[in-house]
Parts: sequence; structure tokens; C-alpha cells
Amino acid sequence: MSTGSLARRYARALLELASEQRQTERVKKDLEELAAMWAASSDLRELFQNPQFSPQARKVTLSEIITRSGVSPLTRNTVLYLADKNRIPALPDVAAAFSALAENAAGTVRAEVTSAAPLTEGYYLQLQRALEQATGKRVVIERKTDPALIAGVVTKVGDKVFDGSVRTRLTELKETLKSA
Repeated sequence: MSTGSLARRYARALLELASEQRQTERVKKDLEELAAMWAASSDLRELFQNPQFSPQARKVTLSEIITRSGVSPLTRNTVLYLADKNRIPALPDVAAAFSALAENAAGTVRAEVTSAAPLTEGYYLQLQRALEQATGKRVVIERKTDPALIAGVVTKVGDKVFDGSVRTRLTELKETLKSA
């Protein structure tokens, strides 16, 4: 089973429990913080990837981290369960899947907007309204810049990509000229 499908299974089960307990936002925040810790700490990753450390040492360290983080009991139990099943490396994927599922359940969708340079606030507001009208959901825009685009905007909503970048247009023109 791939890490992505495994993460979605855990995230779906956790979302169900969090929804029942009305803790969805808290669990989402907890998971994001723990996933950020995992990404930032090479020592923590080493602890779980190095077979020299015993499962007990891993669990004690993880329990201490969780206690100091002040996460909810539901998050604590889930993370310790992941540790028991040797699935802690999947924590960032579980956190991402949980966030996506929680946002979808709340009627929200994320749009990743990448431009060559920062855009005006007015542009983002117009784009957000247009995307909300097109999707029928509340849209949260993640702003990114990539000078390699030259100019224009690439917008990704779910699995759909709207590419209006000059880089893509130049690539298309190059291919057209090659085939002529």
C-alpha cells in the first residue's frame, strides 16, 4: 500500500473521530505542528529511522514531545498508534490528507496560485471570487512566486491546472515551430 493511500485511510478515520468530538480544527492544528516538527528535526527522523534505537526509546521520546506540545488526547493517541505500527514517517502525509479532507468536509478548497512576481491584493480577491463561483466552494488561496514563469499565472485547484504563464506559451510556440 502506498504512503498516500495509507495516509488517507488514517486521516479519514481520524477525521471521523475528530468530527464526532467536535475537535476537527484542533486536531488539524496539532497535526500540522507535529508534521512541521518532523520536517524540521533531522534528529527526530533519525530516531525513527535508525534501528539502533529501541521501540521503547522511540515511544518515550515521542510521548515527551507530544506532552510538551500540548496536543489533544485524540491527536496524542493517533500519533502513538502510528508509532506502534512503525508509521511515524507517514505523519506529514497524514497531516496533509487530514487537512485536505477536513477542508473538503467544510466546503473549502485550496487553490495554489503561482506567479512570476507578487500580485496585488485586488487580483487575488478577484481570482478568489471567480474560483468560488466556478467551484461552488469557499476558496483559500496559497500564494507562491516563481520567476521562471517569466510572466502570467499558474493556478492549481485540486487536480486541475490553469496555466497562463508565458513560459508555457513559449514552450507551445517552440513545439509548433518545430512541427511546421
